[in-house]
Amino acid sequence: MSIDVFPQQRSNHQSTSPHRWRKRGLLTIGVVATVASAVALIPGAISSREIGPKLTHTITRGDLIVTVTEQGTLESAENTEIKCKVRTAAVPIIWVIEGGTKVKPGDELVRLETLEYEDRISEVSKWAHMTRSAAERSKADVARAELAIPEYLEGRYRSQLMTLEKDLAIAESNLRTAQNMLGHAETMAARGYVSELDVEEKTFSVTRAVLNVDVKKTEIDVLKNFTKAMELETLNGNLNASKARHEAEKEQAKRSAEQLDLCVADLEYCVVKAETSGLVIYPTARPWEYAPKIQEGATVYMGQTMLLMPDLAKMQVKISIHESFIDRMRPGLAAQVSLPDRTLAGEVSSVASVTEPAGEWNGYVVKYDTIVKLPSVPELKPGMSAEVEVILDRHTDVLTIPVAAVVETSHGNFCWVKTAEGAKRRSLQLGDTNDVFTVVEAGLQEGDEVVLHPFAFKEAQALAMKPRNEEKPREPESTEPLGSGTKSKSAGKSNKQKSKSQGLKPKQVDSKSITK
Repeated sequence: MSIDVFPQQRSNHQSTSPHRWRKRGLLTIGVVATVASAVALIPGAISSREIGPKLTHTITRGDLIVTVTEQGTLESAENTEIKCKVRTAAVPIIWVIEGGTKVKPGDELVRLETLEYEDRISEVSKWAHMTRSAAERSKADVARAELAIPEYLEGRYRSQLMTLEKDLAIAESNLRTAQNMLGHAETMAARGYVSELDVEEKTFSVTRAVLNVDVKKTEIDVLKNFTKAMELETLNGNLNASKARHEAEKEQAKRSAEQLDLCVADLEYCVVKAETSGLVIYPTARPWEYAPKIQEGATVYMGQTMLLMPDLAKMQVKISIHESFIDRMRPGLAAQVSLPDRTLAGEVSSVASVTEPAGEWNGYVVKYDTIVKLPSVPELKPGMSAEVEVILDRHTDVLTIPVAAVVETSHGNFCWVKTAEGAKRRSLQLGDTNDVFTVVEAGLQEGDEVVLHPFAFKEAQALAMKPRNEEKPREPESTEPLGSGTKSKSAGKSNKQKSKSQGLKPKQVDSKSITK
């Protein structure tokens, strides 16, 4: 559908799309052939001098409504989506509720295959128990490592230190004894009571006792300064290692428990129940979207919408508007929605800013999704077919001319007006159209009679078939004065003319019907 039925009058240098002129030429040839056949079958039906009253239309003022009509389908503006929550690439459907069924909370909607998840629960349960056991064992290792440090400081270290200090005390006591015996031996030797050999023996005993004392002192220093530090480092390292191992085992046990919980949840998700009451319907995928059908034996994937529960109090119609109209579509436009059993007044609520994909499913036609909001009416159901007529514009108290009376050429738009001397060509400046009537901005006045089949004239046929690059001939002066709204041929061209496209549903309000 399109509003641009007749382009505005153009200047000689203005360019036009070759594709458009090719289509216009084919249309013109068809019209000329049809009219020529009719003229041949009905001799004298139309002449340039005699025009019967049945083949003219009187120009009048009235209202013109421009609309665009598209087919659409009812849907809910707000849907509760029931999605597959099972974590898998694909799971078969065992049973699904019939579409259009009214359900209550707790009613079963879908049952999925459960055998895989039952086996998975068995395997994950074993692994969960093993990891929990390892975590408990590592926990005990941490406790032992923590106790080993105070056990060494307060136990083994002090015991070793006390033993060495005792040995040192004994060694010092032995040293003093040996020194005393050496002194006594030296005194007795000076008096001649003992030999020099006894004095040397006592001297050696003193030296040995001194060395023994030094050894004990060194052992004490090594214990305090080195052995203790080394043992503490070893114990702290064991503690840290035990803690790290315990954290790893604990995390693994946690993950295993979570996996078990997820497997149990997957098993529960295999049975889908209704959370609220309402109507259940199957979702409809776009033509270019791949979505498995919801039926027994089909497979669904995680996150896929399996069912919808629409809010029947908030209904709307989605239609696709051709790109030629998208500039005129805007939220707030009134619309009339025709359903199989009733007609409702709607309103355009949103217009997509990005086109939907074009492909074989829509003949590669570029269209934009448009939403028409409906009032809250009982007994409306999703999926009902609807014919939506959107009112693009209203023109009040304007001159209109039938589309059939206009000849569109590369040099502008023309019509033939009935006069006393015969039919005379008249240059037109046209505005908006609804495919039956077009607004006349200049060139006619109220009361003029225009010929409805101008292609019966050879002049109109020749003008329509003339190449666009041919020099525009001078137009003869009209035998009738132009109306008060007429503009000269050199005046500015109207920018309201729209190209014609299939799909407009015309309306003519308060205009006189075509005279027959």
